[in-house]
This record gives sequence, C-alpha cells and structure tokens, in this order.
Amino acid sequence: MSDLLIAALDAAERGWPVFVLGRSKRPVANCEPCRLDPDHDPAACGHLTCHGFYAATTNPDRLTAIIAAVPGGQLAVRTGAVSGLVGVDVDPAHGGDHSLAALMADRLVPRTLHVHTGSGGLHLYYRHPGQHIASRPMPNRPGIDIKADGGYLVLPPSIHHRTHQPYRWGSAAELAEMPSALIAACQPPPAAVAQLAGTFPTTRSGGGISHPELLLSALLDTVRTAPRGKRRTTLYGAARGVARMVAAGVIDHADAVAALTDVGLQAAQSQREIRAAITGGFRDEGIAAA
Repeated sequence: MSDLLIAALDAAERGWPVFVLGRSKRPVANCEPCRLDPDHDPAACGHLTCHGFYAATTNPDRLTAIIAAVPGGQLAVRTGAVSGLVGVDVDPAHGGDHSLAALMADRLVPRTLHVHTGSGGLHLYYRHPGQHIASRPMPNRPGIDIKADGGYLVLPPSIHHRTHQPYRWGSAAELAEMPSALIAACQPPPAAVAQLAGTFPTTRSGGGISHPELLLSALLDTVRTAPRGKRRTTLYGAARGVARMVAAGVIDHADAVAALTDVGLQAAQSQREIRAAITGGFRDEGIAAA
C-alpha cells in the first residue's frame, strides 16, 4: 500500500472522513454529469471524487478506489461535526505566527494534536464542541483560519504543491477539547448575524432602509429555508439584497460577507459555491465582494 493509502485508512479508523485533493490543494474537478446538472445534490452523489469534501468517507474500499483514481493527490480530512474536528490553520506568510503567539499568551490554544504544514505553517486540531462552528478567518487574528463545519485540512504525508515539502505530524499529543474562550473567538463578529438588533438602530438613514436588522434577517432566512436545488440561486439573490444594504451604508462590507458565508454553510453550500454566489450578487449590484 502507498503511504497515502496507509494514512487514509489510519484516519478512517479514527472516524475521520477523508478524501483526496488535486496536486494544487484544490478539490478534484467534478465529472461531466455533475457539472451539467445544476440541481445536483453533492451530499447524495455517489461518485468517488466529485464535490470536494462531500466525497469524504471512512469506507476502506472507497478510500482505496479514491486514491487509486488520484494517486498523486493530497490527502484531506473533512472538518466539522461530521468528523468531530475543528482546525486552527496558522499561516505565517500572513501574520499567523504573531496571532498564534497572542492566542497562546491568552491561553486560548492548549497543547493538542497538530501538523506542521509543507509551507511552514501549523494546523492545531481540537474536538468539535457540538455547536455550529463555521469555517472562516478568525476575527481580528490575521493569518489564522478556522476550519470546521464546511471546511477541510490537508493531512500528512501530503506534499505541498509549491514547496514540495511534506506535511508532518507534530510531537505526540492527544486531541484536546476546545476551551470556551476559543469557541467564542471563532464566532463571527456580533454585527454579522447574532446581535444585529443591538448593533443597528431600528432606524438609520441610508438608502431608505429603516429596519436593516429585520431586512438582513429576512434575506438570510430565505437561504436557510430554500428547498434543495434552489439554495444556490437563493443565496445569490440574498447576496444582491445584502449588497444593496452595503451600498446604503447600513451594514459593514466585511460583516455582510461573513453573514452570507455563514448562512451559505448552514444551507450545505460549498466554499466555492458560496464565494461564487456572493461575488456574483455583489458584482451585479456594482460592489466588489472583497
């Protein structure tokens, strides 16, 4: 057996669903039938390598077939409630080392199972707390991303596509629980969703929008309640509505994107689908998505 297959089977024994990325750390391209069906449900697709982390499995026979189909790929674990894992992804190239030092000083990141990445970064693994933890940049912590529900992380012994260096497990450590303070630090900015009513006044000048908190809540609810097969287009429509709120000055751009990303993940959309919907919706309202 190849080292990649041995690692995949080891992860599966831990109960971690894994799949294979292409050489460039991106999901393997969907097959033609999946690409041509816009209402295709990725979670119900039985194809070996389509739809990114939706292909993740703990089935040894499927894993053997997946790795045989993509022998030069990179092994990845699907994070979130499905695997019981939350990852703290530290990228030194964007200031992650400084942010990690601050987290350590505040005792937010206890010693735990970890991986040294092929690009000189670090992945810290914690037990999923059972509540929804979205995959997103950690607020106010440059260079640190949270990989949880709706996300994935590359596993050893994958080889980084640029540096050609391997991902390596760190010195032995048990998978630690997430401290409550770390859970809180992973939550979106309060203005994004949870505390809109307290953040926005009930009336605020700007584009004639008198109750922005109610409008935003209604737009996000359309995505949460959209039927299967309509979620992608509904998210796009919601993004257009939220873009108008940004243009009116009643919601911050970053908070708007965070709220749409979070609700897209709740509606079981992939990161790629979410980005496309937000980018398209904002663009069609004359606003850059980033």
